[in-house]
Amino acid sequence: MDTFEKIARKEGYHFIAGVDEVGRGPLAGPVVAAAVVLPPRVRLPGVCDSKKLSAKQRDESFSLLQKRASAIGVGIVEAEEIDRLNIHRASLKAMEKAVAALPCFPDFLLIDGLFTLDLSLPQKAIVKGDQKCLSVAAASIVAKVIRDRIMIAYHQAYPEYNFARHKGY
Repeated sequence: MDTFEKIARKEGYHFIAGVDEVGRGPLAGPVVAAAVVLPPRVRLPGVCDSKKLSAKQRDESFSLLQKRASAIGVGIVEAEEIDRLNIHRASLKAMEKAVAALPCFPDFLLIDGLFTLDLSLPQKAIVKGDQKCLSVAAASIVAKVIRDRIMIAYHQAYPEYNFARHKGY
């Protein structure tokens, strides 16, 4: 699943970030994006598209990523800004914020979806990237776990919506 990263490394890139977001379709909550840089030849058993994992498996993979990833950045765009921008622009903005939150700026991006970001660095959009690309799958897990934790916190404030169970999806 690291074919895209290997190709980028052969082209001379070293700090390659996979980028993905969650929260485009929910009725409530923010859109959350993550950017994850993995070291070459890293072993990440169980890491795949976050939609294919149970909550427990995502949490386990999230813990593994926190230990083994070279860098993780998270970007969040709240509901008010989503309403102002539209969900597409808000998703791209969350991804840009995630890249900016990395402790070191990447030299190449692998982005889930059809669109690249308005950043001046090389990047490749990959349709279904969370299913095809390890660093994008890692980003999908990080974004989903962070967003789910936000929605659980919302549940504490608004228990009548049962966000701890439904999370807005």
